[in-house]
Formats: sequence, structure tokens, C-alpha cells
Amino acid sequence: MSNESEYVRKAEATRVRVLSEALPYIQQFAGRTVVVKYGGAAMKDSSLKEKVIRDVVFMACVGLRPVVVHGGGPEINTWLDKLGIEPQFKNGLRVTDAATMDVVEMVLVGRVNKELVALINQAGGSAVGLCGKDANLITARPADQEGVGFVGEVSNVNIQILESLVNSGHIPVVSSVAADETGQAYNINADTVAGELAAALGAEKMILLTDTAGILKDYKDITTLIPKLDIGEARKLIETGIVSGGMIPKVNCCVRSLAQGVRAAHIIDGRIPHALLLEIFTDAGIGSMIVASDFRS
Repeated sequence: MSNESEYVRKAEATRVRVLSEALPYIQQFAGRTVVVKYGGAAMKDSSLKEKVIRDVVFMACVGLRPVVVHGGGPEINTWLDKLGIEPQFKNGLRVTDAATMDVVEMVLVGRVNKELVALINQAGGSAVGLCGKDANLITARPADQEGVGFVGEVSNVNIQILESLVNSGHIPVVSSVAADETGQAYNINADTVAGELAAALGAEKMILLTDTAGILKDYKDITTLIPKLDIGEARKLIETGIVSGGMIPKVNCCVRSLAQGVRAAHIIDGRIPHALLLEIFTDAGIGSMIVASDFRS
């Protein structure tokens, strides 16, 4: 019995220590905007999904202002398969013809977005779902690459609707579909959208939930995680080939947002339960934080 009570005491002590450690971060970030790009394994695994949702609601409850941006790759492929449309990729970008664009929009805006909104609301938050078309939040333009169809870049951002929602205590959930000036819909990379929105909102943080531990000196060795680096170091890692493949656009997206005034950009492992809380509210953090050179401590 004494062992059991000892265990309970230790568990309680840990809980108190964790809460106590979180206090300075809660104070520091209260009232600040945090843009979370939600994707990867954390979207597919229902128990991880529930934890991400709880983390977002927790952030809102302690005074942060979360904005969620999401992709939905796996579900898009499922529906293309159901409709007999073959998914095609070119240089890592989905080739988006008119039929594929219809499916992308239906899945991202109609299914994935509304599921996330419902889950946040069930967890006690107040979420509102948007895509780039709503209140002209994002204006798209065609991507620079040939032969990828309706794949777009961000041409302009109008954050008025996001500010209205956040100021009223809502959690915006944004899918990365937007239209150009003629009304043509485009599929935009969700990392890019998160970076552009974070910059336009003057966010404290942009956090990319990924399927990697963060930026690694040796991608095969998790112990080589680089917990903190500045823009110059991040660029050097790309130049020297240490950051390669699918991590290049993620790091570039972080660098762009920092250059436009975001205070810190994080690449973290969404496969770890409660990754968001661990990164924001603990001393150690769990991923890689990139900062603008001015803020390096």
C-alpha cells in the first residue's frame, strides 16, 4: 500500500512540476498568435488527432490565439481512388487537373475541414472553418512550375476575417484551397499557407507538425536533432545538403515566415502525443526551433 501511495505522490509531484514549468510560457505567450500547420501521421491516427485537438483547445484556454492550417493528402488520395482518378505528382507537387481540383476542394473544404472544426468544438473550443476563398482570405496565382495544373502560390493575404474571429475568441481552421482573381480554384501547399498567414498575422510562432523529429544533422540518427538554430544556420544546412528532400520546402517556409516578422518557427514530430504542448510549454521542447538572428539568445 505504501508503494502505491508513494507512486501517487510522485505522479502528483510530476504533475505539479509540469504545471509550474508551464507558467512562465503561458505568461509570455498570452494574447499571442500561434499558427499550427496540422498534417502527416497526426492527422491519420485517431488517438494522436484527439491529442492535437486537445492541445489546440488548451492553448486557447490559457490565452494563446491558435490558428490551424491543414492539408489532407491521404484522404484526397482515398477519394481519387474511389472515383477512379489516378494521383500524379511532379517534383513533390500534386498534379492537379480540373477533375482532381474538384476532389481536392470537396475533400479539404467539405470533409477534412469540417471534421476538425467539429472535433475542436466537441473538445470545448469554438472553431470556425474557412478556406482561402472566404472573405478573400487568400488570393492564389498559378505556381511557377509547368505541367502541374491548378497548383497555386499565395498571391495576397487579407487577414481581416481571421483577426475578427480570433478577437471574438474563435479558433480559425483554414484549408489550403484558394481562388485567383477570376474565381479559378487552386490547391496550395499547406505549409506555404501556414507561413504566409503567420507572417501576415505577425504571429509569435509558426509550428509545423511533421513525421520527423525535426532538423537532424544525420537524418538516420534521431540523437543528432538540432534543437535551436537561426536563419543563417538553416540556410547553410540546405546549401550543404544536410537538409534535403521534403525537408527543404519546410525549412524554406520557416525561413520566409521569420524574414517577414514571425518570432519563431518550429518543426516538430506530430507522432509524439501532445507534441504541441511539449514544444510550447516545456523548457526542453521536442523539435527544432528556428529563430531570426536578432532573437538568438
